[in-house]
Amino acid sequence: MKLHERIDGRLREFIDAQVMFFVATAPSGPDGHVNLSPKGMGGTFVVLGEHRVAYLDYHGSGAETIAHLKENGRITLMFCAFQGPPNIVRLHGRGRAVPITDPEHAELARHFPAAPDRHGVRSIIDVDVHRVSDSCGYSVPLMAYEGDRDLLLRWSERKTDADLAEYRRVRNDVSIDGLPIFAEPQP
Repeated sequence: MKLHERIDGRLREFIDAQVMFFVATAPSGPDGHVNLSPKGMGGTFVVLGEHRVAYLDYHGSGAETIAHLKENGRITLMFCAFQGPPNIVRLHGRGRAVPITDPEHAELARHFPAAPDRHGVRSIIDVDVHRVSDSCGYSVPLMAYEGDRDLLLRWSERKTDADLAEYRRVRNDVSIDGLPIFAEPQP
C-alpha cells in the first residue's frame, strides 16, 4: 500500500477511467449495519480538486449512505482495476449529502455536464478527502465492461417530481438502523 498526498496525475487518470466504484459508510458506535454500495453510470462521478470528489446519488431501494453521513460523515470510496494493470485506490474522507431540495444542489450539479438524465437524482454526495491510498489489486479479477445499465434511469423517467418526493418520504425516511435520512429526527 502507498499513501498519496493528493488526487493528481496518474491517480486522477485512474479514477476518471473507472466505470464503477464502491462506497462504504457505517453508523457510529458498536451496533448498526455497515453499508457498502456499488456505483456506476458514466458522468456521475467527478474529481473536484486534489482533496475533493463528488458523485450523483440517484433514488434507490435504500439511502444508508445519506443516513450515515448525516450522523458522522465518515466515508470511503474504492476504485478497482477490472481491466489493465491491477490497482485499487481508496479515498477516505468526510462526506455530506446535498439533497435536491438544498439551494446548493444546483451549483454542485453543474460539475456533472456528462451525466445522463438527472431527473432521478436525490442528492449529491460531496466528499472532503483526507487520505488517499493505492494498493496492488493482484486478486481483483479481470472483467469486460459491456456498458451502463439504463434501468434506473428508465424507472425515474416514469416518475414525476412529486412521485420522487413521495418515494423519499415513504421509502427513504429512515435507515435500516432507524437513523433519519430525509425524515426529521424523532424525539
